[in-house]
Amino acid sequence: MAALQRTLLLVLTSLIFSGCAGTPETRDAHDPLEGYNRTMYEFNDGFDRYLLKPVAEGYDAVMPNQINNSISNFFSNLDDLVVIVNDILQLKGDQALHDIGRFAFNSTFGLLGLFDVASHMGMPKHNEDFGQTLGHWGVDSGPYLVLPLLGPSTVRDTTGLVVDWQLDPIAQIEDTETRWGVIALKAVDTRAGLLRASRILDTAALDPYVFLRDAYLQRRNSLVYDGEPPQGEMEEFDPFAEEPFDPLADDGFDPLADEPPPAE
Repeated sequence: MAALQRTLLLVLTSLIFSGCAGTPETRDAHDPLEGYNRTMYEFNDGFDRYLLKPVAEGYDAVMPNQINNSISNFFSNLDDLVVIVNDILQLKGDQALHDIGRFAFNSTFGLLGLFDVASHMGMPKHNEDFGQTLGHWGVDSGPYLVLPLLGPSTVRDTTGLVVDWQLDPIAQIEDTETRWGVIALKAVDTRAGLLRASRILDTAALDPYVFLRDAYLQRRNSLVYDGEPPQGEMEEFDPFAEEPFDPLADDGFDPLADEPPPAE
């Protein structure tokens, strides 16, 4: 938790010194801190390009698919505890019961979440966090904010991260080396799952920063309103004509292939 506090302190300090960066003509209405955000984006991109992404590619290449899936399932199951708390805070009673059942089945029959048996039983995973809970009760997202190493966020979602971290079972691991080892494994596993999305970002976007910012804001807005945002709510920063950007959607694209699949 101390590391997270230092990260937030760095963010706040950076905001003080960079809040006036950029010109009014270049700053998006949702991104008044664009000068700082672009600098932090470049830092994160360099960290990812030269360290995290190569590690994730090696992890993805040597890890058997079944073990890889089991690790992802394990972390997803832990995340369901955070989801359940935020279900309750949003007064989504039926969804909370659904997610409690999902966690119970995966933690028992799924061997501590290594196997996602609940999804096969018709109990899909939900996505809820404290940032969404604040949005559910009318708290504005505030400016777009790129966090060191953690990436895209907003002022509201950054507050949500602090609360969700307190609820995360990983944060309760007392041994420091073990806790950071689990955090590192989760980060690499998550990054490996986003290899295809990063390939799309690298090849499709004229300005990757703007592409990622608008996709993040659109997706978060959709999540807050459970996929049904108010009419016109997303038009100002919607770069997609049909549906929100989902980096985990399976369209058959292989990030390690030399060429993308032919269009149907």
